Amino acid sequence: MLPKILVFAGSNRTGAYSKQVANVAARTLVELGAEVTRIALIDYPLPIMDQDLEKEKGIPENAMKLGRLFAAHDGILIASPEYNSSIPPLLKNTIDWVSRISKDGEKPFKPYAGKIVGLCSSSEGNFGGARGLYHLRSVLMNVGTQIITEQCSVIRAHQAFAEDGSFLDDHTAKSMQRVCQSLIDHTRFAVSRR
Repeated sequence: MLPKILVFAGSNRTGAYSKQVANVAARTLVELGAEVTRIALIDYPLPIMDQDLEKEKGIPENAMKLGRLFAAHDGILIASPEYNSSIPPLLKNTIDWVSRISKDGEKPFKPYAGKIVGLCSSSEGNFGGARGLYHLRSVLMNVGTQIITEQCSVIRAHQAFAEDGSFLDDHTAKSMQRVCQSLIDHTRFAVSRR
């Protein structure tokens, strides 16, 4: 059975490097034997997380759709930009809304339960967005996911991609392969224990 991996970027910006990184990750995962679903958060707009709004109107339908997608996959790969050494607000808001889900209709529902997560980052600087991944790891651990150790940080992202969307640098490509292989291995192991 092929592990099912959901892939998305933490930015909706036109030309975002994180989208390009997510595309490379999706291709790499497929090459390594995963079934991949690639989504864009722009297709799931959400209001800013607000418990008063949640109390008044409930969980937004787009958060429920994302929660169902998370739950339907064995693993998740997130390609995140770095905003001021931290998590972009779009990504944090998405994680927060999905974390509020406790039921789907009348049934208990925990979208993050048992999820294995791989992380990638990108920036134009020499750290490749890695500083933001410390915060992202912390948030994702708090909502109950298991994050693999390997990560891929794409430095000087404005110069990192070939015309076909692949990485120009062999070291970065190998780093992405390690992340994807580890994510596949961990999800296979987790599924085998269910």
